[in-house]
Amino acid sequence: FFRTFWMPFWVVKAMRSNAQLVSYLRHSGKLSFPEVERAMRAVDRAHYLPESGVANAYVDSPQSIGHSVTISAPHMHAMCLELLKDFLGPGTRSLDVGSGSGYLTACMAEMGSEVYGIEYVPELVPISLKNLEADGEGEFVSQRRITIRQGDGSKGWPEHSPFNAIHVGAAAPRLPPALVEELAKPGRMVIPVGTSEQVLMVIDKDANGTVTQTRHCGVRYVPLHM
Repeated sequence: FFRTFWMPFWVVKAMRSNAQLVSYLRHSGKLSFPEVERAMRAVDRAHYLPESGVANAYVDSPQSIGHSVTISAPHMHAMCLELLKDFLGPGTRSLDVGSGSGYLTACMAEMGSEVYGIEYVPELVPISLKNLEADGEGEFVSQRRITIRQGDGSKGWPEHSPFNAIHVGAAAPRLPPALVEELAKPGRMVIPVGTSEQVLMVIDKDANGTVTQTRHCGVRYVPLHM
């Protein structure tokens, strides 16, 4: 199905804490599954914004993290995690393309996955590692449960593939073949595709390697470098 998620300006308001933000998402029907709720409660969004943006950390809207990059709205993070939840448990390996400030990478690790993050903007890689440390997620890095590097995410990370789950946090003009190739059997990718009009696509690969594509909803993301 095709949906466009939007929120009137008078509904968007700042919560006082990460816990309040997650509770708001749950009570408003934007967050349904306990494992996703636990992960989002464990990862405090305020640690993943620059100091100038901390006052808006708990607003359910995208926020700038510098370098012409944004961190997605919390309801979009919840949606993507729920779409990927069956592929993010212990023993899985996942790829976060456009890992940005490290927020969703941390959530994926909290759900049990070994996560590889690729960020195109070089300056954001050390910032994301610092954010993880500040949020108490540094142990994931030291244990190699989280690995982040700079690179072209559209080409994936073949040395560590296949991936049970792939999240892409920027809109690709077309579906990157390398990412489909790097999906495990079975595996799932969530990726926004399009330019002027964008659709969040769910790409599934079954145990036999058959790939299916499903249009989930209309979205608006920054472009993916590829």
